[in-house]
Amino acid sequence: MYVTDAEGLGQLVESIRDVDFVALDTEFMRERTYYARLCLIQIATDEITAIVDPMVIDDIDPLLDLLSDTRITKVLHAGSQDLEIFWHLSGRVPAPVFDTQIAATLAGFPTQVGYGVLVNEIVGVSLDKSDTFTDWSRRPLSGTQIEYALNDVRYLPEVYRELYGRLGADGRLAWLEPDFDRLVDPATYEAVPEEQFRRLKRIASLKPQQLGVLMKVTAWREMEARRRDVPRRWVIGDESLVEIARRAPRDREELAAIRGVAEKLTKSSYKGLLDAIEEGMSLSQSKIPKLERRRRRALDVEGAVDLMVALVRLRAKEHDIATPLLASRSELELLAAGEREDTPLLDGWRRSIIGEELLELLDGKRSMRLVDGRLVVESCDESNRGENQV
Repeated sequence: MYVTDAEGLGQLVESIRDVDFVALDTEFMRERTYYARLCLIQIATDEITAIVDPMVIDDIDPLLDLLSDTRITKVLHAGSQDLEIFWHLSGRVPAPVFDTQIAATLAGFPTQVGYGVLVNEIVGVSLDKSDTFTDWSRRPLSGTQIEYALNDVRYLPEVYRELYGRLGADGRLAWLEPDFDRLVDPATYEAVPEEQFRRLKRIASLKPQQLGVLMKVTAWREMEARRRDVPRRWVIGDESLVEIARRAPRDREELAAIRGVAEKLTKSSYKGLLDAIEEGMSLSQSKIPKLERRRRRALDVEGAVDLMVALVRLRAKEHDIATPLLASRSELELLAAGEREDTPLLDGWRRSIIGEELLELLDGKRSMRLVDGRLVVESCDESNRGENQV
């Protein structure tokens, strides 16, 4: 189905209203706008594969309402950008969701595995990706473009059923809940203007008042980009913002002297940016933002981390989980340095698989050795209990 009018949309919505799940994808353009420009919506069930063209349908609210039906699971692959689009369109995030990219990492696939790889491995179909860089805003669409778009959801139901079955049999479906809860949380997609400065690089050397200026000018850029519906970098670049915060120019001439400013700013933008600089300079100490300072890593944790990495690889292999998903080296370094708060290693399913054992290793309650070339992990308290070999 290729839906291009209200009547066809109504028929599609009615035909899938009572299903348990729908596969969902979008095609959009964002190179020249702040907000993603929705170009296509793809929907699939076991019986139907369809494209909805929002560029020619005036009102897609019936479909948005359907996607808000909590009785229907929305199946996506790497779906955060798709969900953000629907949140912006309707003020609602489709829920509940099942993201096959996230689920696949718990079923033995690499982290951030591509949709094409999953389709090939699970369905046995090799997808044609020749239209990956299509301009989806142009009409009419060619036959190959339509086929490409349909294929992005055509095989998702089968991939979903396979992953759901595997993870259900292994008792791992509950492990997905925290990640899926984050995907449907509106806060995930709300860009708070005065928090955007934390995304910028090379800001740790700024003095407190300079950080206050950076917070204000970055918030100004966020609001200006939204107002004009252009990418942030079109308003002014990150490097220029950091330099503005460092120098705190007082007038248009000093501002224009900073590289990258004069080329970007429109005549009407100078006043707003100068006002933001003044606001930042006027902030009291209590209002100036603070950067999170990580505890400096002890110099002697490398040996402990190397042991921890070996244990993580062992457990990842046993549980058929991608090693980076179970624990990253940076997480291990923090744990070895004594950081035991707000770490995923000590939360939920990770704690049961690896977290508690890592703590025992660090506390000297577990040891590791090689026996005939195999790694052995054992309790130090009871040498005859708890041995694991691979």
